[in-house]
Amino acid sequence: MPPTHHTPTEPDAVAPAQPPAVAPVEAVIPLMRGITVLSRLTEAGGTSSLSGLERTTGLARSTVDRIAATLARMGYLRLDGRDAVLAPRLMELGNAYLAALRLPRLLDTRADALADELDESVSLAVADRDGIRFIHQATRRRAMSLSFRIGDLLPAERTAPGPLFATEWTPEDWARWRDRRAADPHDLGFPTLPPREHPVGDEEFEERTREADARGWSLDDQLIEPGLVAVSVPVRDLGGRVACVVSVVSHTSRHTADSLRDTLLPRLRATVQAMERDLREAPAQPPAAPAGLATWTGASKQELGREFVESLARGLTVITAFGEGRAALTLTEVAQATGLARATARRALITLEHLGHVTAHGRTFSLTPRVLSLGFPPLSRTTLPQLAAPHLAELADLLHDSASLAVLAGDEIQYTARVATSRIMSVNITVGTRLPTFPTSLGRVMLADLTPAERAPFLARLHPLTPHTVTDPAVLGATLNRVRENGYALVDGELEEGLRSIAVPVRDRTGRVVAAVNVAMHSSRRTAEQCVGEVLPELAATAGRIEADLRVAGRFTRVPAT
Repeated sequence: MPPTHHTPTEPDAVAPAQPPAVAPVEAVIPLMRGITVLSRLTEAGGTSSLSGLERTTGLARSTVDRIAATLARMGYLRLDGRDAVLAPRLMELGNAYLAALRLPRLLDTRADALADELDESVSLAVADRDGIRFIHQATRRRAMSLSFRIGDLLPAERTAPGPLFATEWTPEDWARWRDRRAADPHDLGFPTLPPREHPVGDEEFEERTREADARGWSLDDQLIEPGLVAVSVPVRDLGGRVACVVSVVSHTSRHTADSLRDTLLPRLRATVQAMERDLREAPAQPPAAPAGLATWTGASKQELGREFVESLARGLTVITAFGEGRAALTLTEVAQATGLARATARRALITLEHLGHVTAHGRTFSLTPRVLSLGFPPLSRTTLPQLAAPHLAELADLLHDSASLAVLAGDEIQYTARVATSRIMSVNITVGTRLPTFPTSLGRVMLADLTPAERAPFLARLHPLTPHTVTDPAVLGATLNRVRENGYALVDGELEEGLRSIAVPVRDRTGRVVAAVNVAMHSSRRTAEQCVGEVLPELAATAGRIEADLRVAGRFTRVPAT
């Protein structure tokens, strides 16, 4: 049964669940415009010129500029010359939905294990009106592999999960689906898919839905594009409704649809049974701390004046009120969680429901999968070097020395991001360069995080590169202990005469060191004391900003180190 709704005169009620074509009188227009800008940026792959946003949104350039300035202040995008670029922190909106949903956290380990066992891609999807939206992907590294991202929206009729969700559609849902099909027969409204060249009638999907209802599973035999096949099974919640759908996806070079069904379906079903058991046994989660950004938005308005659209910023903070243990909130709870006035929170909820990002269930409200459309798909594929690059650029510009990011690669370090400075005498290193671990500041902060047993192979291969290189394992071991205690490494002339560098670690959400950042220079530029006194504070602050982005980006997605 569809949810019931109170009238707007009741205390915690907002607009109807099915948004009208015209915005409600109480809708926050700047919030609607800001979400339009984020949507157009998402569709553009995460980057667009400001003039391009003016064209695609239909907004005045001055309005686009104010929205971009506000989103940049929030850390949701950065302005790179004339371009607006989505920033990792924007993922906190999608993270709020995924945390409230709980399914990725509860089920992703089993999905990943199934992908490893079958050596095929495995995805989790939820229903989004008459489409499906991915909430987890475990992909294989192949020349031909699944290219969909978390948050991507697909039409139900061109997928294996679609018929399983459609078994629960109401007559109103079917009518909306037919209207959408009639208005967009080539699926141009789904930019993640190739357009449908030869539209087909509604009967084929209706028959597939009847078959899925009878069998309890569904197939996609090259409906999305030639060569792509998938088999799907629903995961049901405690009430017996479809909570999400698990799909195993392959290519016809490896499986036909029939062989996928015959060979992999039994293992998929066993995994789904285990997932349903996990859902039954999952303990209730205590509410996580909400963002509470109302005070911050007020301070930003005072600082930036009319260039900061406070109603946009406050409207987006309403989304972050939801999360782990906060899946359904009343209007009063939203106001308390954000620190917003009740009337302000109410107007934001009215707007978000009109746009389809929030749905009402009696007196409570919850986020919908459409929140993932706000930048999550392109940002879900962000790598650590991409995440670090703008921060390294700011650091290099501030200090006028080169800044780099590196990771451990076997017994060496590998540079994965770097911003050089224009000097007659500079450090000549490019992305991809590998260097020995032991005589570099980058290597030492990463070695310092290892246990003595893990360090042992590195300490067994010491050899002199300059007269200053430490080659005594005991001395280097003691040095690494000091690096771990101090939180930084300073190396002077051990890799090359005259080269001085200082580095700090980059840690992931668990506290594990996954990379390091450094500033390198000729020894004539700064003394060792100046490196510690002047460079280290800025370097540590840069690492902190990278880690903050990594915490947001890595909450429900994997951020590759290279």
